[in-house]
Amino acid sequence: MPSRRTLLAASLYLAAGPIRATAAAGDDGAFRAFIEALRPDAASRGVSAQTFDAAFRGISAPDEAVLARTRRQTEFVRPVWDYLVGAVSAGRINRGRARAASLATTLRQIEGRYGVPGPVILAFWGIESDFGASAGSVSTVRALATLAQARHRGDLFRDELLAALTILQRKDISPERMSGSWAGAMGQVQFLPSTYLAHAVDFDGDGRRDIWTSDADSLASIAGYLKDLGWDPSVSWGYAVLLPDGFDLSRYTGDLSAFAQRGVRRADGKLLPEGGRASLFLPGGLGAPAFLITDNFEVIRGYNTSDSYALAVGHLADRLDGGPPLALPWPAAGARLDGAGLRALQTALARAGFYDGPSDGRAGPKLREAVRRYQISVGLPADGYATPKLLARIQGGTEPHQ
Repeated sequence: MPSRRTLLAASLYLAAGPIRATAAAGDDGAFRAFIEALRPDAASRGVSAQTFDAAFRGISAPDEAVLARTRRQTEFVRPVWDYLVGAVSAGRINRGRARAASLATTLRQIEGRYGVPGPVILAFWGIESDFGASAGSVSTVRALATLAQARHRGDLFRDELLAALTILQRKDISPERMSGSWAGAMGQVQFLPSTYLAHAVDFDGDGRRDIWTSDADSLASIAGYLKDLGWDPSVSWGYAVLLPDGFDLSRYTGDLSAFAQRGVRRADGKLLPEGGRASLFLPGGLGAPAFLITDNFEVIRGYNTSDSYALAVGHLADRLDGGPPLALPWPAAGARLDGAGLRALQTALARAGFYDGPSDGRAGPKLREAVRRYQISVGLPADGYATPKLLARIQGGTEPHQ
């Protein structure tokens, strides 16, 4: 079984920065030479010359559209509320509920085997491919070859290309039907090839792990992957909550029962579970929608590291299960930090001794924790929300050093 770190690597392709394409990346001769140089490594993995030639038949040049797409990563550049508008739309909720009804027996069987709730499985399926309707039509082999030759993220995509050839050798799919997104993620579940090899499931029993056309295999593959990432069947991903007036934000982790005793209520009117731990998540700051997130939220981030993505999966799952819309408005008109601003904040917090993560311009658990620690140290409400005003204060040199 691959390590957790290896599992997470497959989801990091969306977090990568733009390619600085070299002249070789746009040279057809260099591209063909790069492909030919892969033959020995492919053969060492059991890929025959026949499979290799069939995989690259008709592929003679890199895909320039793939190179261009690396400069746009929606989950990481749009505010969470904008991302949720499309990810958890009324139309998607209606389509998801219809699919839940038509696949009720299959979902029940999958949940019984893997312990992942049906609405959660459907939420991933809905966001990744609109329940199978938009699985992507880009040639996986060509996309991966383009990224690999350009040395995007080192050897990651070269390794993924070799994994794709292994899949073709096993005849789970034909080269012309192996398609997906611009970054090599495949089929209805958007697995990279290495994730497919480790976690795809033949649930319908036809001898092939078909995440391109089989609903059952796609849904079971999602559930199996989440189980392998550590999904805990005893708790939800999290809960949309309402905070009481004067709530002490500095105490932002603890048992769910302790949060209930402190006056935190679920927004849907149900009771918080008595067991399990959670942390407070305020992706729009104080006064915007608030959540108590469990370790399962981090499992969702194992599929895709974006906070916006993880929140969209969780909220869509709740809506598919009959839950209500979010109770509070988002700060849509408020100033926010872009990628450059977040990098500046990370740098400033690191200089002050609060942050030890990468300066990658992305919000995540480490940056939230650092912001909270800084806010507590200067007596601000510890909502963990990064704003231009917070950055200006820190850069002003008034922060204390630890």
